[in-house]
Amino acid sequence: MAAKEPAPEHAEEPAKKGGKKKLILILLPVLLIGAGAGLWFTGILPGLLGMGPKEEHAAAAGDGHGRGDGHGAPSAAAPAAAGKGPYFFDMPEIVANLNVPGRRTTYIRLRSKLEISKPSDAEAIQAAMPRLLDLYTTYLRELRPEELRGSAGTQRLREELIARATIAAAPARITDVLFTELLLQ
Repeated sequence: MAAKEPAPEHAEEPAKKGGKKKLILILLPVLLIGAGAGLWFTGILPGLLGMGPKEEHAAAAGDGHGRGDGHGAPSAAAPAAAGKGPYFFDMPEIVANLNVPGRRTTYIRLRSKLEISKPSDAEAIQAAMPRLLDLYTTYLRELRPEELRGSAGTQRLREELIARATIAAAPARITDVLFTELLLQ
């Protein structure tokens, strides 16, 4: 009877090995699909395949440090290394009261720069400046201080300001809004 006992142990080993093979065959494709999706949604895979937007490649090639004169005057400065790339337009300072219930008023002071794709867009933005300031101020007056808390609130503000700038300066292409000062008081 002692000779018969090892036989059942050997019979269980092939079943365990087969289970491990099935697990590997299932997990490997899932991991590969997950890694591919992660690369796709972060923008790495489309960039490698040449499918990404051309502006992102131009922005990545330049150093992105165009400087304005800091006095609210329009400026469009290009990075010296790239020859083409992001240009920046200084917006005038905006001060607006926020939508706060009660008697106490809360103000927002906003200084920003618009990132544009070409220097000729600065002329279109300057021509549309009254409309752009009106859209920005009207939107800011409807905000509540709670909506601006945290990085998610700042990102929502950025997206809304980009959308309004794109509408106001229609032929010009605004790619980003950069905050140089954002103060709630």
